[in-house]
Amino acid sequence: MPIKKLFVMVFALLLAGQLLATDVVLNPEHPDRYVVVKGDTLWDISAMFLRDPWLWPEVWHVNPQIENPHLIYPGDILTLVYVNGKPQLRLSRGDLKLSPRIRTESLDDAIPTIPLDAIKQFLNRSIVVDENELNTAPYVLQSADEHVVSGAGDRVYVRGIEGRDNALFDIFEAGDAYIDPDTDEVLGYAALFVGSGPVQRFGDPATILLTDTTQEVRAGHRLRPAENSDPVLHFQPHPTPPDTEGHIISVIGGVTQIGQFNVVALDLGTREGMEVGHVMRIFQRGEIIRDRFSDEREDRVTLPDEDAGLLMVFRTFEKVSFGLIMEATRAIHINDYVRTP
Repeated sequence: MPIKKLFVMVFALLLAGQLLATDVVLNPEHPDRYVVVKGDTLWDISAMFLRDPWLWPEVWHVNPQIENPHLIYPGDILTLVYVNGKPQLRLSRGDLKLSPRIRTESLDDAIPTIPLDAIKQFLNRSIVVDENELNTAPYVLQSADEHVVSGAGDRVYVRGIEGRDNALFDIFEAGDAYIDPDTDEVLGYAALFVGSGPVQRFGDPATILLTDTTQEVRAGHRLRPAENSDPVLHFQPHPTPPDTEGHIISVIGGVTQIGQFNVVALDLGTREGMEVGHVMRIFQRGEIIRDRFSDEREDRVTLPDEDAGLLMVFRTFEKVSFGLIMEATRAIHINDYVRTP
């Protein structure tokens, strides 16, 4: 089914109350009217009107007279009205005129759900692999141009691609293992994109020309066929099923402090029912402290977990998901909890 038709069906079901039956609470400082500008995100606009931004489909009125009524563009006008006592957001095209004309709308021009710049490098070039795939993946043997490290424009010799008909390969560096903090299960290994290039000559070893690199390519880096599918760019935020709980097990991108618009890995994947667009609330894990005022010398108390923010899942694997921190109300750490909002 085409993505456009799927979006329309989902919105229609949401508005009919067949998928969600959650009471919507308006932001006390909501505007009655807002003109969309370039740089907006759907999440930010929703937060202007709603206490819980991910519930915006519940108040969204689909106008069948407007092409792509489920997408919002700069210049569009959003108006808050009440129908039978319930809030409803209505869309009108800011430049729509009565005279006959053709307006061309591109999916790329629509405002994104979340800031895509924060996640674009993780949409199809950062992956999670299992131990078997990692150990059997083709690898860079050495530079073909007698370099210690290689970059765009250089050639490298690789082994392990004989018998494959792929003409383009991504090169990645194996990262740390993702581990479940409760069970110690190895959920997979980070595979960090470092470059890509076409096969210039097949054989053992084969020769690959590096055409795109994000960092130095070294001997031992692994290869996999390049992604040829378009990444998901428009998301449908929705809460996880009740009682869903997991942990933040890694922060992606080399940062040490976790805050708004950082990408994190969760110990929840498709096997746990995780979906792209799932929204989860983050709780700072309560610290265990010694009660200095207790009569018992070793009396230790676990402090309550504290609400620390929200994240939205934008990519899923079997046992791991990547999420973007949408709101951070206090410090967030590795092993903090994520739960159904």
